[in-house]
Amino acid sequence: MDRNRVYIFDTTLRDGEQVPGCQLNTIEKIHIARGLERLGVDVIEAGFPISSPGDFNSVIEISKAVSEPVVCALSRAVQKDIDMAAEALKFAKRPRIHTGIGTSDSHIKYKFNSTREEIIERAVAAVKYARNLVEEVEFYAEDAGRTDNEYLAKVVQAVVKAGARVINIPDTTGYCLPEEYGAKIKYLMEHVDGIEDVIISTHCHNDLGMATANTMSGLLNGARQVECTINGVGERAGNTSLEEIAMILQCHKDIDLHTGINSRDIYSMSRNVSSLMHMPVQPNKAVVGKNAFAHSSGIHQDGVLKNMSTYEIIDPKDVGIDENSIVLTARSGRAALRHRMELLGITVEDDKIDSIYQDFLRMADQKKEIVDEDLLVLAGQGNLQKAVKLDYLQVISGVGVRHVASIGLDVKGEKFEAAATGNGPVDAAINASNQIIKEKVTITELTIQNISLGSSDGCRVHMQVEHDGHYYYGFGTNTDIVASSLEAYISCLNKFIR
Repeated sequence: MDRNRVYIFDTTLRDGEQVPGCQLNTIEKIHIARGLERLGVDVIEAGFPISSPGDFNSVIEISKAVSEPVVCALSRAVQKDIDMAAEALKFAKRPRIHTGIGTSDSHIKYKFNSTREEIIERAVAAVKYARNLVEEVEFYAEDAGRTDNEYLAKVVQAVVKAGARVINIPDTTGYCLPEEYGAKIKYLMEHVDGIEDVIISTHCHNDLGMATANTMSGLLNGARQVECTINGVGERAGNTSLEEIAMILQCHKDIDLHTGINSRDIYSMSRNVSSLMHMPVQPNKAVVGKNAFAHSSGIHQDGVLKNMSTYEIIDPKDVGIDENSIVLTARSGRAALRHRMELLGITVEDDKIDSIYQDFLRMADQKKEIVDEDLLVLAGQGNLQKAVKLDYLQVISGVGVRHVASIGLDVKGEKFEAAATGNGPVDAAINASNQIIKEKVTITELTIQNISLGSSDGCRVHMQVEHDGHYYYGFGTNTDIVASSLEAYISCLNKFIR
């Protein structure tokens, strides 16, 4: 066993799917499972088969769909659960049953109305029974975070002897401090006979914002499997984020621990899960948030433009993002302004940059954020470099009627018109534009913001699209939400249509 290898156990399809509103159908789960396989995940927890016919069927189909990762099914320490898990895993190339029971005094007294001795007996019986059905059995000590270490060691000792190959130590309620959780793992490493022959796993929740810190503390004290989810999705405040652990270990070479994760697939996987689960990624989310590689401070922008390592510890390309984002605001400096203009193909003479910069600051104070179209105006080029321009937009929308949009576009000086229906007026307008553009474009993110309060005020739409493997951002501002959305879409199109 490579003691420096950290195994990634992804539970997006089990623990992550327990978030209200994030339920997936079987086809969507298979799509994510195949993505996890490409990402290099070692274990996929595919579901809890006893919980519903849908979960049972999903575990079966995921078992058929992937070949490299271990496919894991959850069960309680109940024979019927274990039987259902084994049945669901019958097509898995590498099946694992994940069974267990609560070990904290709170669970023993209030959940099971039992005793410590009876809990150990049930744990051992479950592991032995599961081992008769599959070779790989993982045991979870639910609420281990609040279980005293001496008793937890007795439970772990018993299930290791019974044949468990992996021991999961969940901080089920997200209660532990990193030092406390690390000490728990260390205690087990020092007080359980044969612990060197099994893998200790972490499973931390983020109720107090310490899931990643607790997980790292566990790894530093001997754990070698991490149970986590894409984007940190999961019950209540979520689980440990896969992308955070993978990139921490990639950045901190001094720790001398490594995973098998293909980090360049992280960003696309993050967006995929976000889209299918209808769970937006918060902009300031570590590694995969929209602002993770964005810089608006002039000092930071200048440093990043001179050498990326001044303010970035991760190369955006390492997680599948084309480049960092220099966000132009009133805090931006001349270096950032010149850089963005050069990307747009605008050459500014040294003697003119100061006057343009002063105009830029005045505009930035009014608009808060400057987009590419604003820079063209500042450079005196107006709309000359826009390949696609909106001539008109007319929308029919309401309750009990079909949503229809008619639009006119100017594409490189040639006039086009189109009409389309859609699932709402915005969708209809986008569909009409696609009839004209005829490019394969996928909207991956759409955010609507009020510029100010009140129903008559304007709104700003932020949009991200994917085209030919690249991502492009666009913005639109209008008093009409549909017009703002279409302007944002056209703004994205103008990033790659020349």
